[in-house]
Amino acid sequence: MFRRLSPLFPYLKRYWQSFAWGGLALITYNGTKAMVPLVVGKAIEDMHQGSSIAKIGYDALQLLALAVVSGIFLYLMRQIIIGASREIEYDLRNDLFAHLELQPPSFFQQHRTGDIMARSTNDLNAVRQLLGPAIMYSANTIFFTAIALPFMIRISPWLTLCAFVPLPFASVLVQYFGARIHTRFERIQAMFSDISAQAEENFSGARLIRAFAQEEAQIAAFEESNREYIRRSLMLARLMAMLWPTLEFFLGISMMLTLFVGGREIIQHRMTVGQFSTYNVYMVMLIWPMIAIGWVVNLVQRGAASIVRIDQLMKQQPVIDDSEAKPEFAATPIAGSIEFNNLSFSYATGGEVLHNISLEIPAGSSLAIVGPTGSGKSTLVSLIPRLQDAASGMVLVDGRPIHEYPLATLRHAIGFVPQETFLFSTTIADNIAFGVPAATTKESHQALDQAVESAAHTAHIRTEILEFPQGFATVVGERGMTLSGGQKQRTAIARAILRDPRILILDDALASVDTYTEEQILNGLRAAMQGRTTIFIAHRVSTARNADRIAVLADGRIVEFGTHDELLARGGYYNDLFEKQSLEEEILTA
Repeated sequence: MFRRLSPLFPYLKRYWQSFAWGGLALITYNGTKAMVPLVVGKAIEDMHQGSSIAKIGYDALQLLALAVVSGIFLYLMRQIIIGASREIEYDLRNDLFAHLELQPPSFFQQHRTGDIMARSTNDLNAVRQLLGPAIMYSANTIFFTAIALPFMIRISPWLTLCAFVPLPFASVLVQYFGARIHTRFERIQAMFSDISAQAEENFSGARLIRAFAQEEAQIAAFEESNREYIRRSLMLARLMAMLWPTLEFFLGISMMLTLFVGGREIIQHRMTVGQFSTYNVYMVMLIWPMIAIGWVVNLVQRGAASIVRIDQLMKQQPVIDDSEAKPEFAATPIAGSIEFNNLSFSYATGGEVLHNISLEIPAGSSLAIVGPTGSGKSTLVSLIPRLQDAASGMVLVDGRPIHEYPLATLRHAIGFVPQETFLFSTTIADNIAFGVPAATTKESHQALDQAVESAAHTAHIRTEILEFPQGFATVVGERGMTLSGGQKQRTAIARAILRDPRILILDDALASVDTYTEEQILNGLRAAMQGRTTIFIAHRVSTARNADRIAVLADGRIVEFGTHDELLARGGYYNDLFEKQSLEEEILTA
C-alpha cells in the first residue's frame, strides 16, 4: 500500500505543517471528548449515592464546556486537514496539467481525451478523499481509541478484553474486503474513462453522426457502455453493503459482551454503576469510529487505485524536451534560415517516412512543397517547430541544430498553421490573439484590437467577421464549429500572422477556400511574407507558383526542386499536376 501511495509523499511533505497543526487539533479534540464519559460516570455515581440539584447543574455545565471546546477543535481539525487536501488537489491538478502540456502529439494519439479527462477529474477527486477524510477519520479512530483504552482498562481489564475480542475478526474482514474494493474500483474507473472518451468523441463528432444518421446507433452503444459501468458500480455497492453490516455485527457482539460481563461485574460488586456507565459511554463513542473504518477502507482503496492511474500519466516523460538546449541561445534572435541535412525520419509505430532529404531554405525566402497524399509533406514541416523530433543535427535553423534552441525560443519564432485547424470555444478576437502577450492597459487593448483586425484583413476574413452580429466578439463555439472550414483556416492564418514570426509555415492552409479567395489571401500574404521565411504545403499549382522555390515530395523523397518555370520545363510530376489543374479550370470556366 505504501508503495502505491509513494507518488503523494512530495505533496504531503510540502504541507506537513498543515497536517501537524491538524493533528494537534485532532489530539486536543479527542482528548476533550474522552473526558465526557468520566463526567457522565461521575454524575451518575453521585445521583446513585444521592446528589443535590447544584451538583447535577455543575456536572451539566462541565459537559457543556467540554462540548464547546471539542466543537471548536473539531472545526479546526476539519478545516485544516480538509483544507490541506484541497491544496494538494490544487497542486496535483496543476502539475498534471502542466505535465500533459509538455507531451508531444504522439502522446495524445495513444491516449484518448476522455480517458485523460477522467483521470484529471474523477481520479483526482478520489485522491483528495484519501488525503482528507480518509486520513482524518483513520487518525481520529486511532487517537480516540488510544486515549480511551487506558481509561477502559483502568475501569476493568477483564471487561475490556472481552469487549475487544471481536475486533481481530473485524480487522481480517477489513483486509478481505479492502483488496476486493481496490480491484473493483480500478475496473470502475477504467470503464468511466471509456464512457468519458465515448461521450467526448460523440460531442466532438456531432456533425458527422447526424450526417450519417447514426444517432440511434451511438445512443445504443453508449447505453451498453453505461450499463456495464452501472453493473460494475453495483458490484462495488454490494461489496460495501456487505462490509458495513458485518462490521456492525461484530460491534454488536462487542456491546453484548460488554453488557453481559459488565452486568456480572456490577452484581458481584466488582464495579459500580457509575463505572459501568462510563465504560458504556466509551463503547458508544467508539461505535462510529469503528464503523468509519469501513468507509475509510473504501476511500483508501479508491484513492490508491486512482493514484496508480494518475501516476501512469505523470511517469510519461516528454520525448521532446530541452535536454540539449544551450541557455545562451534563449535570447538569440532567429533570422529564419532552415536546412535539412540528410534527413531521415521514422514514426515509432511504423517504417521510415522521410528518406535522405537535404534542402536549404535561405532566410526571408519562400518554399512551396507539393506532392501526392502520404508523401511526408506534413511530417517534414512538423520537424521544424519540433512537433515531431528528428535526430540531432538533421534539422538546422540559422546553421545551428534546432535541439540547441530552447523550445520556447524556437517556437516563438515560428507561426504554424496546421492542416487540421483548431479554434478554442471563445471569441474570434481571442482566437486570433492566441499566442501573443495579453493586453494589460487600455492603450494596449486598443493596439491589440487594431493588430487583430489588420491580421484578419491580411487573411481576407475581416469583412466576413464584421458581418457577424457581434463582429470580432462572436463566440465561435466548440472547436469553431459555427464557422465554415474556410473561415476557420483563415482565422488560423490570421493567428499565425499576428505573432509576427520569423518563420511562417502553412500546412495546406488554403485547402478549404475557393480559388478566388485563395488569390485574395495570397495577395495579402505577399506583403506579410516580405523578410520572413515562408513554407507552405499546397495541392494547387496556383498556390505554389509564386514561391521562390518549389519542392516536389514523393514517397518521402524530394524528386523535383526548382522554380515554377524550371519544373514545368522538366515535364515531371509538377508539370502533370499543372496541366491537370489547368484542364479542370478550363472545364469549369466553360
